[in-house]
Amino acid sequence: MQKGKTLYISDLDGTLLNGAAELSETTARALNRMIAEGLWFSVATARTAASAFQILAGVRLSVPLVLMNGVLIYDPAQKQYIQVLPLAAGTVSAVIETLQSQGVTGLMYQLDGSELRTYYEERAHKPIRDFIEERITRFNKKFRQTASFLDVPPEQIIYFTLLDTQDNIKRVHDALEGLSGICRSMYKDIYSPNLWYLEIHSDKASKQNGVSFLREKYGFDRIIGFGDNLNDLPLFAACDHKVAVANAKDEVKAAADVICGTNEDDGVVRWIEERM
Repeated sequence: MQKGKTLYISDLDGTLLNGAAELSETTARALNRMIAEGLWFSVATARTAASAFQILAGVRLSVPLVLMNGVLIYDPAQKQYIQVLPLAAGTVSAVIETLQSQGVTGLMYQLDGSELRTYYEERAHKPIRDFIEERITRFNKKFRQTASFLDVPPEQIIYFTLLDTQDNIKRVHDALEGLSGICRSMYKDIYSPNLWYLEIHSDKASKQNGVSFLREKYGFDRIIGFGDNLNDLPLFAACDHKVAVANAKDEVKAAADVICGTNEDDGVVRWIEERM
């Protein structure tokens, strides 16, 4: 990559994707055309590689992707992860014990070489089972059931995802207060009005650190970021210019330099097109 270039980097859900969690044909065509004309473009998302790659299939990305809120950075040219930030084994055990004490469960992710394994417990409740079914149906993802997360070796565990009511999520979030080595991200699910996410990963990982990694490694001197939800505020912190879609949370709009169109109106690519 040449120095002196601007990187445009976008969140996926609620930002680049429409309300059906899909990339519109208009956005896909515009991205490919602009990339062919010299646009540096990538995404920073909470999603894993399995779903992100299928959603972005056909888009000819050349810049590495920031995945799982910065825990993983994947280079499509090399077809490999170029940065992985796992949780410490002792921290993993402490997180699991806290979940058990609060009666809440979710998904636990482990990276074994290049294979991402996703575990769920037998006691998983309906929102998690619906999440699993949707990922299997749409993306052919594979999941592994275990009686307890404690039965899985704690090495190379990189992430926990909880999906539950706001009260349950807040209770776990607060119970993890003071545990060193973790970052907690709590935010409302944009697809389910009564559910909230809590994502737990290494405190060394964030969208901010992931974007900063791309800036330093590839020599970008200006970065423009697009977001909609609370977990995009760290993305904004790493950007020189911050753009919120019109459907973004109020906190995200307040942190933005400018507001573009909504995710349903291909707001991200239309904003970039106007400036290219």
